[in-house]
Amino acid sequence: MRRFEWKSEPPAECPFPQSESLSRIIFTGQSSDYYVADTWYPSWADDGNLYSGYTDGMVDSIFSCSDAAALSTIPATKNYPTASTGNGVLIGNDPLHLQIRSLGVQFANPAPYGGRYPSGGLVHNGVWYYGTYCLGPYGQTKVGSMVYNWPHLGPFVGFRVSKDYGRTWTDCPHTPEAPLFNENGMCGYPVKIGAPHFVDFGKNMEHSPDGKAYLVAHGSDLKFYPVGFERFAHNSWITGDQVYLLRVVPSPETINNPNAYEFFAGREKDGTPVWSNDFSAIQPLLEWEGSMGCVTVTYNAPLKKYLMAVTDGGNTCAKMHTYILESSALTGEWKLVTYMKNFGEQAYFVNFPSKFISDDGKTLWICYSGNFAVNWNGEAIQENPPGSHYGLVLQEIELS
Repeated sequence: MRRFEWKSEPPAECPFPQSESLSRIIFTGQSSDYYVADTWYPSWADDGNLYSGYTDGMVDSIFSCSDAAALSTIPATKNYPTASTGNGVLIGNDPLHLQIRSLGVQFANPAPYGGRYPSGGLVHNGVWYYGTYCLGPYGQTKVGSMVYNWPHLGPFVGFRVSKDYGRTWTDCPHTPEAPLFNENGMCGYPVKIGAPHFVDFGKNMEHSPDGKAYLVAHGSDLKFYPVGFERFAHNSWITGDQVYLLRVVPSPETINNPNAYEFFAGREKDGTPVWSNDFSAIQPLLEWEGSMGCVTVTYNAPLKKYLMAVTDGGNTCAKMHTYILESSALTGEWKLVTYMKNFGEQAYFVNFPSKFISDDGKTLWICYSGNFAVNWNGEAIQENPPGSHYGLVLQEIELS
């Protein structure tokens, strides 16, 4: 693949001002070739490895599927009326020559939803916190002549915990019907903390400003639903209206205790961020109606900047857009670096693994999965940039 600059094409209604310090993204032509499962959010552990959940595919010939209905049709797993999520480790320092290994899978019931997928994952001081969230009603939901992919975002259930880097696990104490933050996403009812992801603060969370783990999540609230819950597929696995921020001191005792969390709850008159232990006080960190889907944040230590990657997932299974924001503080102000229209052309679960950020912060690798629905509803999906595919994709980029 040749080196090229991706032209930023933000829509006119984009609410974010243009960054003065970062405004260009250049793809160098370096791209990985890992044809494995999808859903990769690597966490850089104290042993030097990257750990991540995975699902809906194979790693080391070990299969995982988060769609309970689909899993039940596979002969080898038909006795498990549940979803499964995999535990993966990425070994090595060269993004193009990683060893990707499976540490096994865990089964968990998504009912009354249809799927249960990997979400927030953090390895800190040797402990792996592995979150899952629910989706509904079906992986392929047909309405009229249109097929959608998981149009309803369900609640974040909670975390399973491993104290030996994923070899053995303590099950999550919460269930989809009684999740960690007590949200209900049935029938499209909007949730705020549906699919949270830990802010990537570097190896073993070394750049956390206060020793706390922070999470960002996309979601929505009732103000966007004036006549019931008719905004079909607008709060889904890849679409939403808002981004929320929360934090916790991570430990096996606190990670599944809702009272241990603080939630971003707006600002004082002088702009000082407000934090509250009361979930009902939570306020969106960012808002852009219909355009704030799956979100991740990485701290770029050399640049002293946070980089936020957001996916605007359209109708959940067509061409998707990715935009990157930057800020000197997690609570903002967030400014636009670039808006990549039709990135992938169907890239999702976009993030920047901190392990692969250069010493000057200008060269890094964008991680994503892509092109799972290449001809749904008759829409052809191309590889753009080249190398985009289903599985684990790493593309080298330069920021300026």
